[in-house]
This record gives sequence, structure tokens and C-alpha cells, in this order.
Amino acid sequence: MPVTNILIFLGGLVLLVKGADLFVSTSSLIARRFGVSEFIIGLTLVSVGTSVPELASSLTASLQQASGIVMGNIIGSNIANIGLIASTAALLTNIRTEEVMLKRDGYIMLFSSFLLFLLMLDFKISRLDAFIFILLYLVYLLFLLDKVKKHEEEIYFKDFMVYFFKFEYLFDLESIIKLHIQKYRNGKKGYEKRNEKKTESESGTDRRTGAGSGTESITESEYENIDVDVTAENLYEASLLIEFFKLVASGAAIIIGAKYFVEQAIFFALLLEVPETLIGISLVAVGTSVPELMVTVSAARSDYGGIALGNVIGSNIANILLVLGCAGLVHPITTTNLGIYYIAPFMLIMSSLLLLFIRTGWRVKRFEGLILLFLYLGFMILIFRLG
Repeated sequence: MPVTNILIFLGGLVLLVKGADLFVSTSSLIARRFGVSEFIIGLTLVSVGTSVPELASSLTASLQQASGIVMGNIIGSNIANIGLIASTAALLTNIRTEEVMLKRDGYIMLFSSFLLFLLMLDFKISRLDAFIFILLYLVYLLFLLDKVKKHEEEIYFKDFMVYFFKFEYLFDLESIIKLHIQKYRNGKKGYEKRNEKKTESESGTDRRTGAGSGTESITESEYENIDVDVTAENLYEASLLIEFFKLVASGAAIIIGAKYFVEQAIFFALLLEVPETLIGISLVAVGTSVPELMVTVSAARSDYGGIALGNVIGSNIANILLVLGCAGLVHPITTTNLGIYYIAPFMLIMSSLLLLFIRTGWRVKRFEGLILLFLYLGFMILIFRLG
């Protein structure tokens, strides 16, 4: 029986990870087809993409009211991102870092972690707390879109706090909506003008055709142009239909994979008679961190360690603000003594240590990666003994 459950657990994980990968790549392709800019795609789909497994599994666990799985998954994933994934990247290559990586995104990650710890102290993440997390994440995206994209000067954490508490994001959101409405109107007018020109061209062609005593005067090149246009349009529509099918299929894979993945995680927690939080911080957290690990190893081997580290920091921000926020809106999440007194404080320690290593010489060295890895392994041994 456990062998069957292990196979189902692994099958659910494969569906979850592969489905998430296909979902993100297909979504990016469809977005490009509809003219969405590369920056917007990177800001939303790519930055959130590696957190899709955490999001799907946390939402599924929240629906089943398995709070221990949710909290263990999110906090455990953040700890694994630093202690397992960032350390792996540092062991493969010395990671060059930048000041903005520390003073903007790094501090926002630390702020998010500290806010989570504070809101956990009443042993519950309420729907109001979850709403605050989601609001912060949306403001963070708008902050990157407006301040970082439009301004050449360095933008740091203090600017983000000013941006949030002065409600500047409301004005930016209004301007973005107005801009898209204007683009839609201009696009619609352009489409109507093209249709008018096409109609005039076709009527002229009809007149030329009728003037030839029943003989057709359309040239061979005109036939070729019409055929090419029609063929290209049909191919475009067929290709788009395939992409939408892939999107639906990958979404179904994520849902089914998350369902079996979480169900078997709960099963193992009951079978081994250990708290759900421990299963969440170990099996679920490490399993859902596979996409981050793959991206990090690939980036580090290609000497893009900075991208790997940025992916870890961005994923940690998304896990707390977006993933936990969505899960908390579905159902309030209860926390435990183990989470408050041990797991969350260790997440803060690892986050602070990572930022310290980023600051020292503006690179994360191999021995620093080794320290992070040993701390992670030691903590996992300790937490299982405590559990």
C-alpha cells in the first residue's frame, strides 16, 4: 500500500511540475501573440512561474483545510530556496551580486518574511492578513512596472514603502488602465480603416473583372497574394488553437497533480504519525521547489548566477505575498508552536544570512554556499527530532 502511495505521490509531483512548466511557457507564447510586452510577461508569468507548484499545492491543501501542509510548504520552500537552491548555485559558481539586488528586492523579501512572522503570532493567518499579502504583491508588481521601468535612478526598499503608504499605486493603476483603453480604441480605429481600404480595393477589383467581356482580369500575382493571406491566417488560427489547448491541458495537469500530491502528503503525515507541518516543510516544500532548483542549476552552469539568485529572491517574495495570500483567502490558516517558535524564525535567519552574504564583496562565495547548505541540513534534522 505505501509503495502505491509513493508512486501516486511522485506521479502527482511530475504532473504538477511539468504542467506548471508547460503552463508558463504556453501563457508567455499566447501573451506575445496578443502583443503583450516582454517586460510585462517577465514581470508576471516568468516571476510567478516557478511558484506555480507552491500555489497549486497550497490552494489544494487550503481547500482541504490542511493548514500544516500550507504553512510548511510556503515557509519550507523559502528555506529550501536559500539553504538548498541558492547554496547549490554558489557551490557551482561564485555568484556576482549587485547593490539593487540587496537594497530593493532583498529587503522586500526580508520585510515580507518578518511581516509573515508577526501575523503568525496570533496562531492564525486570517482572510484580512491574506488580503494584505495580496495587496502588497500587486503593489510590488506596479512598483516594478512604474518606478523601476520608467526611472533611470536607483530605486530601493525605502522607495517601495513610500510608494505603498502614499497610495501612489492607485494613480499608476489608473494611468495604466487609461493607456490600455486608448490603445484598444486606436487599434479598433486602425482595424476599421484597414477594412475600409480592403473593401475599396475589392470593389475596384470587381469593376476590373466585369470590364473584360466575361473574362477574368485578375493577375496571377493577385491570386498568389490572396492565397498566401488566407493560408497564413488559417495557420495562425490553427496554431493559436493548439496553444490554447496546451494551456487547458497544462492547467488540468496542475490541478490533478496538486490534488494527488497533497492527498498523499496528508496520507504520509497520518501514516508516519508526524505533524502535517513536517511533511509540508520536507516532502512538499522540496518537491515544489524542483522548478527553482532546475532554473538555478541551469543558470549557474551558464555563469548566470545573478539570475539564479534573483529567481530565489523573487520566488520567496511570491511565495509569501501571493501564494500564502491566495491560500489564506480560500480558508483561514492556523499556525502551530513549531511554526512560530522554530520554522519561521529560522526562515528569518536564513534570509538575513543570504542578504549578508550578498553584501560581502558583492558576491556569494562557495564557502558561504556551503554554510547555507549545512545550516539547512542541520535544521531539517533538528526539526524532525523536535516533531
